[in-house]
Amino acid sequence: MGRRKKIVEQCERLMDKPEQIRNIAIAAHVDHGKTTLTDNLLAGAGMIADQGEATQLMMDTEEDEQERGITIDAANVSMTHEYEGDEHLINLIDTPGHVDFGGDVTRAMRAVDGALVVVDAVEGAMPQTETVVRQALREGVKPTLFINKVDRLISELQEGPEEMQRRLLNVIDDVNELIRGMTEDMDDVDDWTVSVEDGTVGFGSALYKWGVSMPSMQATGMDFGDIMDLERNDKRQELHEKTPLSDVILDMVCEHFPDPIEAQPRRIPRVWRGDDESELAEQMRLVDPDGEVVLMVTDIGIDPHAGEISAGRVFSGTLEKGQDLYISGTVGTNRVQSVGIYMGGEREEVERVPAGNIAAVTGLKDAIAGSTVSSVEMTPFESIEHISEPVITKSVEAKSMDDLPKLIETLRQVSKEDPTIQIDINEDTGEHLISGQGELHLEVITQRIERNQGIPVTTGEPIVVFREQVQGATTEVEGISPNRHNRFYITVEPLGDEIVEKVRLGDVSMDMPEQDRREVLQEAGMDKDTSQNVEHIHGTNILIDDTKGIQHLNETMELVIEGLEEALDNGPLAAEPVQGTLIKLHDARLHEDTIHRGPAQVIPAVRQAVHNALIHGHVKLLEPIQNVRIDVPNEHMGAASGEIQGRRGRVDDMYQEGDLMVVEGIAPVDEMIGFSSDIRSATEGRASWNTENAGFRVMADNLQPETIMEIRERKGMKLELPQAVDYF
Repeated sequence: MGRRKKIVEQCERLMDKPEQIRNIAIAAHVDHGKTTLTDNLLAGAGMIADQGEATQLMMDTEEDEQERGITIDAANVSMTHEYEGDEHLINLIDTPGHVDFGGDVTRAMRAVDGALVVVDAVEGAMPQTETVVRQALREGVKPTLFINKVDRLISELQEGPEEMQRRLLNVIDDVNELIRGMTEDMDDVDDWTVSVEDGTVGFGSALYKWGVSMPSMQATGMDFGDIMDLERNDKRQELHEKTPLSDVILDMVCEHFPDPIEAQPRRIPRVWRGDDESELAEQMRLVDPDGEVVLMVTDIGIDPHAGEISAGRVFSGTLEKGQDLYISGTVGTNRVQSVGIYMGGEREEVERVPAGNIAAVTGLKDAIAGSTVSSVEMTPFESIEHISEPVITKSVEAKSMDDLPKLIETLRQVSKEDPTIQIDINEDTGEHLISGQGELHLEVITQRIERNQGIPVTTGEPIVVFREQVQGATTEVEGISPNRHNRFYITVEPLGDEIVEKVRLGDVSMDMPEQDRREVLQEAGMDKDTSQNVEHIHGTNILIDDTKGIQHLNETMELVIEGLEEALDNGPLAAEPVQGTLIKLHDARLHEDTIHRGPAQVIPAVRQAVHNALIHGHVKLLEPIQNVRIDVPNEHMGAASGEIQGRRGRVDDMYQEGDLMVVEGIAPVDEMIGFSSDIRSATEGRASWNTENAGFRVMADNLQPETIMEIRERKGMKLELPQAVDYF
């Protein structure tokens, strides 16, 4: 206990010195070694016992993470490291690399100022590497690079120094190309590319705990030749002792990542759309411990003893027990029960946590991952935009009716902890739908419900979520209310891809000042007049009010929007969500008497008008698709590409990489269900593959009618389509 107490005291001292704090995330493709590296750093910093090979996976606390050998929940840990005579406090968030858990990565990036990108030397930069780098840069987080598993190049692939150098330089070039592409337009960023000379690139082996960088070679006198000798002669322990990985990485973190004082002035304008002239903005930029409390919650966990724990970044003020804090999007305040910081993977309660730190708080019962928590009511931080939307759904039912209340409670908790999961609770049928990022995502969630809550559940077959989108512009369509006294005239047309993208990423929203919104929309290609009349945004659909001086429209607008949302959430073809559509309200005739233009009149009229206009504009089903990449030995290449083509997919590229062939293509999510077992048997288990959600595309006309009927039948809708849908 003595050592532990000393570490806690040390951290408490450092908490008040923001220039000695580094908040970082480790981000990488699945299985490139993030978690092993984290354990290694903790051992190196003296936070956990050092046992031969770093295999205890300190961070993967859940049983299922240990079993599957992958990180699922982002975990927070803190450690101290002495660099150039100063102690530093390093708060690290280990993020998952598996594509199904991308939401956790985005949230983690919000809390940190630097991202250590880890790439496997043998596999090189992968699709997911690209995604995590992009997420970091979008949040204004500075990258450095660690190339892991270099031991495999030396001992498995037996590469000579030239080959090795060439391979490593390729990885660096790939990563730099990404960084360059993302940062050209950023005025607040100098050159963030990484290089060996600057010391922003490290190499090594997390498993055998050795590492090198340009500065470390100068310090230890070890060069690549010496390393190859020791590695080839199995003198790995000696290698670890001579050039320990944790020192190389932690030095790099202290030297090259910004402290909160340098980072926050750059990051606040990116993640917060409030008034930048306000006192609050100034307090956040200055990391002011005496300012108002502002905490961005990035993660919610459950502690069996303390209940819910909200973890996140304190941007200003000082958190203390007993404070009453506002939580964005909820009414009233929550009282802080306890505050703490992480020590290794454990939470240690402390008296107070000042700005610039990552804190763990109990008592914020209304917070969800992504909430803004503050001592004054304020504009919340930008909602965290998840790059992927849920594309696959499963129904979950409790095996025994007695477990139903507990199941509902658990599902609500799940959606609080992971906002990329959507839960639909149907109280009438007792059926609950969970939608997520992929098969694995849902499998893990349902397993946890059974294991952690002890609720036996049955799950239905996976269902794919489709979208509906209009294909062309329409002339005016009339919607008439049941009492025939109210009429609405609307047109619909497809929105440009660039506009849809901006709305999806949250660059365009109704919360932002109108002037800014108009500018962004015009840049994305919307004409000036249209951009001035945006009335409402729902999903990726935009409503434009093109009417002129209609009496009573203002007070009726709320009902119009309600009807519009109903129509868009359940499209006319198969009640799937409508996306990427521009709806213009041109004219309306309203009854002067309020009673005759109530919800029962306006909502159906608008819904009918929107649906008819969509059909008029040849609305079609879009299906979600995935990018697929398969790495496979030469002799199985045919089988691998056959697996994609046999699933209505197409192969876009095949090329040699090292001793493997890479097959890249796209395929519909619907057809990818069960892909993992098929590809294993087709390639005798020799293939490794990766899928990533790639948005939606229009489904082939010949498949439309059949798919629409299947969905309508599943949803218990009537099977006749409106007459006008005969364009397939």
